[in-house]
Amino acid sequence: MAAFVQAQAESAVAQANSWLAAAGVDASIPAPPEQFGLYAGAVVAGYGLYRAGNALFSGRDELLIPLPVEASEDWKPTQFLKDAAPQDPLNANVIRTYDKFTHAVLGSGAVPVCSPADVREAVAKARVAQRQWAQTNFEERREVLRYMQDYITAHQREICVIASRDTGKTLVDGAFGEVLVTCEKISWTLQHGEQALRTEYRKTGMIMSHKTARVEYIPLGVMGAIIPWNYPFHNLFGQIISAIFAGNAIVVKASEYATWSSLAYLRIVHTILDHFGIDRNLVQIVTGFGPTGAALVESGVDKLVFIGSPGVGKLVMKAASNNLTPVVLELGGKDAAIICEDCDFDQAVNLALRGTFQNCGQNCIGLERLIVHEGVYDKMVATLAPKVQALVQGCPADGDVDCGAMTMGVASAQKIEELVQRAVAQGARCLAGGMMHQGQQGVAGYMTPTLLVDVTPDMDIAQHEVFGPVMTVMKARDDADAVRIANSVEYGLGSSVFSRNYARAERIANQLTTGMCNINDFGVNYLCQALPFGGVNISGFDRFAGVEGLRGCCLMRSITSDRFPGVRTNIPPPLQYPVKAAGFAFCESLVNLFYADSLWTKVKAAFNLATL
Repeated sequence: MAAFVQAQAESAVAQANSWLAAAGVDASIPAPPEQFGLYAGAVVAGYGLYRAGNALFSGRDELLIPLPVEASEDWKPTQFLKDAAPQDPLNANVIRTYDKFTHAVLGSGAVPVCSPADVREAVAKARVAQRQWAQTNFEERREVLRYMQDYITAHQREICVIASRDTGKTLVDGAFGEVLVTCEKISWTLQHGEQALRTEYRKTGMIMSHKTARVEYIPLGVMGAIIPWNYPFHNLFGQIISAIFAGNAIVVKASEYATWSSLAYLRIVHTILDHFGIDRNLVQIVTGFGPTGAALVESGVDKLVFIGSPGVGKLVMKAASNNLTPVVLELGGKDAAIICEDCDFDQAVNLALRGTFQNCGQNCIGLERLIVHEGVYDKMVATLAPKVQALVQGCPADGDVDCGAMTMGVASAQKIEELVQRAVAQGARCLAGGMMHQGQQGVAGYMTPTLLVDVTPDMDIAQHEVFGPVMTVMKARDDADAVRIANSVEYGLGSSVFSRNYARAERIANQLTTGMCNINDFGVNYLCQALPFGGVNISGFDRFAGVEGLRGCCLMRSITSDRFPGVRTNIPPPLQYPVKAAGFAFCESLVNLFYADSLWTKVKAAFNLATL
């Protein structure tokens, strides 16, 4: 089946390229890589046809957006940093930008740090731009998103190369985590965003049957977002898409570890805004370290999204309370996959590997724990060990690799290595990896793909978010034990359950203390963009994505009006000031008329109301 779809994908892409040529478009869709698989092959074919259709029928101009020279895989660096880190020891007013594999200087090598005054100015300019943008209709907003989608689908590789250089990920990790999810978010918003934000009429009770009741979704004004480095393209665009479609402006504080890529991606947005004559201050990035983020929290934005650690999330919430700024907190996870003995074994193995090692494990919804039923535990361990041992790690420029580098470098890899060593000392077995290294050039921070088995809930590595390429396998006696282990952590973001018995899988899923769960899958809830994204406990609260996330970018305003002209609410005489002696009796009868169960009580209440 996979071979058939691969062939169909290649055929579809060839057809799409012929349409592009016929349309006079100087671009082509790359052929699907060999053995790219059923799912990815179909995706490439679909996007190929989508792009060709746009070129032929949309009538949209293809915008020329200059990307940095480092977006080319043929780029040859000439300058390198020693002891690379975003902080410059000689100048606290800049962020150093560098390739996470080679420590080659990216761009100018230094980006100015925004002061608190700079942040306040950015928010003020965004507020001016938003007033004009809020007057646009949904079709005008959709057209902006369509231009984004066009550009992304035509420049997937460059987008992924930029992310790879700045964060250390592989190109395939970028394709999954940067491009695919962003395209799906745009697609969902184009199709369903207006419906989610359209004025919604609600039913009234009998007592208010003469009124209409509706909810209107009004733009909040200026959104703020503090985003992490693990997916610089998607984390940026994901917030922009929802904010501007809802009629807001947005100011984003980019991570100091992904400043260069974030600013490169901002060019795409600004060029599209320029094309429509929209003030580019509608979407802005402020750059810096912790103080810049703190300034954004206190800048007077109308709502703030923070994606990061629980510790910093608490500080953000505390600072936001000074202005009572509402916050969305997405604070990471310790996601578990419960693998039952009646699972589709090969599927569970493949998804466990992708869920653990995607983006070198630097995922908030990565699988940090595999909880395997004892009936299939030994088989699972024996199957995983050679596969993890065979994973190739390195820089994409050196060839095909499975895992890249740690974005935060040697310090991050050392921390993970210490967690692994402590787990082994506590009784776990390390069957693959377990060590950090610095790559062929001796500068990057790599943590080898690691397999830890016989892990127990009392071990540190079972309780703390690793955020690295470490697969931890835990044994469960039965379903109840699996649920107990899964719920033994403070986090509660995502989860997975693998079983061919769907009733069993649903029973297990219903007992998990998480904001999201995927049955017989991993992480696909985020590819279902109709669903809200978020967790419970120290994984945070509120949601982005889905209907709820889009509406969260709005003031939900409740409005009533008269259902029938001339029929209006008035205050009955017994309740008019000064209140009459019969006032309470009138209220009592009114309640009985509408809410008493007894028909006789209702009849008496109606009589009393008529005579009071």
